[in-house]
Amino acid sequence: MRRFLPDTFTLLLVTTVIIASFLPAQGEFAEIFGYATDCAIALLFFLHGARLSRDVVITGVLHWRLHLTILLVTFGIFPLLGLGLGFIPETILKPELYMGLLFLCVLPSTVQSSIAFTSIAGGNVPAAICSASASNLFGMFLTPLLVGLLMTTSGSSGFNLDALETIVLQLLAPFILGQILEPWIGKWIRSKKKLLTPVDRGSILMVVYLAFSESVNEGLWQTFSIRDIAIVIVIDIALLALVLCVTTFGSRLLGFNKEDEITITFCGSKKSLASGVPMAGAIFAGQSIGAIVLPLMLFHQIQLMICAVIAQKYAAKRLAAEAKALEVKTA
Repeated sequence: MRRFLPDTFTLLLVTTVIIASFLPAQGEFAEIFGYATDCAIALLFFLHGARLSRDVVITGVLHWRLHLTILLVTFGIFPLLGLGLGFIPETILKPELYMGLLFLCVLPSTVQSSIAFTSIAGGNVPAAICSASASNLFGMFLTPLLVGLLMTTSGSSGFNLDALETIVLQLLAPFILGQILEPWIGKWIRSKKKLLTPVDRGSILMVVYLAFSESVNEGLWQTFSIRDIAIVIVIDIALLALVLCVTTFGSRLLGFNKEDEITITFCGSKKSLASGVPMAGAIFAGQSIGAIVLPLMLFHQIQLMICAVIAQKYAAKRLAAEAKALEVKTA
């Protein structure tokens, strides 16, 4: 049952939302906290760039067919499913939450959890590292462009050049700087994972607190009911289930081996909270983004719980196959 329980980070997210609901940032404090949050996000993406080994990039790039498949799922099939949600009547799914779900569908894959689940299940870890990292790098451009295309098409306000400039300066530039300095600091940063984890999680918590503070000040919880949130949870589960089926059975139809199937399944089905929350702040600047990131926060916990179960099943099958092969060999 432990695999179905929320992890520490999810509990911190919930706590942050509760604090923002009762003690939202306002006035001068909100402005100062906003500047601090921008600095924390820039540091987060700098560390992402510095952590990514050049050897991993070179090794992973060679498996272009696998990466192309994952990118097509992440930035092709997922957005199409998001557009399909537009057929749900507004009496069931409110427009603000639909916008959040559509935004979720155009986000890049996660890095840490995709790699972790691929490793547990016995997949192609070097390819997972490269693919998840590439997804986030391409996502800095593809996500805002898809937002502009899909949300304008759906009648919502879309992407503008100011948002792209913010993403380039706040997210991409620190990432590139980290990559430039990787030969000198990369090994040290990778060895200090426990010390640097608070930067990862702390920056996201800061963005969530700021986003929900702004939304609470504008009446977020007077707008949405428990029924609305329950509907989002059901849709999140359905989205994840559909994409898991597409990645698992699609990779088999395309002739990938078991290790690559595992990598495609986990890297193609994830959506990044770490990249999504900062991007929401940049793309939807000046708007209430609490409703936009709410479906993503719920999806984050759902994907962790379900994929943990799938990874364990893959691992169990692999161990059983290895044990059977050993019996045959020793017989």
